[in-house]
Amino acid sequence: MAYTQILYHIILRTKRSELSIAQKNVSSLYKYSWGVLKNKKGKLYRINGMEDHIHILCDLHPSFALADLVKSIKVSTSLWMKQSPDFPFFSGWGEGYAAFTYSFKNKDVLINYVKNQQEHHKKENTHNELLRIWNENGMEPDARYFS
Repeated sequence: MAYTQILYHIILRTKRSELSIAQKNVSSLYKYSWGVLKNKKGKLYRINGMEDHIHILCDLHPSFALADLVKSIKVSTSLWMKQSPDFPFFSGWGEGYAAFTYSFKNKDVLINYVKNQQEHHKKENTHNELLRIWNENGMEPDARYFS
């Protein structure tokens, strides 16, 4: 048996960063995403976002690959949202995703960060947020997130 304790901070943006995730209906998207994660034996710590992206803070069962989890979330939520009258302007998720790992000791700080997205984005737009997070993690920004 494998034992892991890794926090994943996953960020998915909408296609072309369109403002297509209706905030008044977003709780159903979060519940749906949580269900996908539960089916992969993962644990959700927090999910939140804005009209053009979502943040998922979770752990992942060691028998599942991160890329497979993200693909499952993106494919299933995209199909569901496109059929839902609650998200009439959603045309899909953008190419790729951002995912970062953190020590479990950072859990409370990360939960608060994800929880407070609406307040946070009064001061920083999505583009700058992604650049900052990539830089904090020593990564080169991926141009796909800005096209």
